[in-house]
Amino acid sequence: MAQLYGFDAYSPQEIADKVETVGVAKARLPLPAMAMLGVLAGGFIGLGALYFTLVASDASLPFAASRVLGGVAFSMGLILVVVAGAELFTGNNLLVMAWADRRITTGEMLRNWTIVYVTNAVGAVGLAVVVYLAQHPEMAGGAIGRQAVKLAAAKASLPFVEAFFKGVLCNVLVCLAVWLAMAGRSVTDKVLAIVFPISAFVAAGFEHSVANMYFLALGWMLQGTYIGTEGAPIGWSGIVGNLVPVTLGNVAGGSLMVALVYYLIYRRPHSTSAPGN
Repeated sequence: MAQLYGFDAYSPQEIADKVETVGVAKARLPLPAMAMLGVLAGGFIGLGALYFTLVASDASLPFAASRVLGGVAFSMGLILVVVAGAELFTGNNLLVMAWADRRITTGEMLRNWTIVYVTNAVGAVGLAVVVYLAQHPEMAGGAIGRQAVKLAAAKASLPFVEAFFKGVLCNVLVCLAVWLAMAGRSVTDKVLAIVFPISAFVAAGFEHSVANMYFLALGWMLQGTYIGTEGAPIGWSGIVGNLVPVTLGNVAGGSLMVALVYYLIYRRPHSTSAPGN
């Protein structure tokens, strides 16, 4: 019934089937492949964050234009993850569909999340180190470096509850972007499906745990150079104080508000056919 949804896109029911089948495959990836794909995803999201920082560093742009253009630029990260192939912690919260349908165990799901989260951090922080050594932040008279420190300082000073709910809203949109990309049959379909939800979460200032690994690492390395940048010093307490609530919020948003909701609609046994058939 895909024709009901325009052109040749997969229907919501077909997307649910694909997400669950892909989730089983992801949960059972061999450790070396899972780890390497996790490092790639961390680096890909870091590249999106780098691109966003460059746009945001231009003080001549109006606020809304800067946020939206920065969000479009950041979308490159998830496009690389989905099209080139990588394992991203936030997107993998959709494994809850396969878990709820008892196609993977709790242990398999948590193994995937743990390995992917750690290796995402390796990729994101590793990219931040390379960017620092390449002296990229010195572009535009240091405007990029000052913006990087400002972004990191703001994230490190977020209150726990605010960071948590910004994490929830972020991963609702990230998982919806992955869900919509599953509807596409071509690279163009997938790119267009990703750009709007991702640019929306970035423009709105929501919090993505893997992106923050890059932002916080780079800001921490640069803060000694850009003394005049606004914001409190970035310390380990601020870094942990951001990543813990944002990660928990990401899990709640992606797992409960997207994966579990769609499981209940399309995968849980019903006496009648599921909507969208």
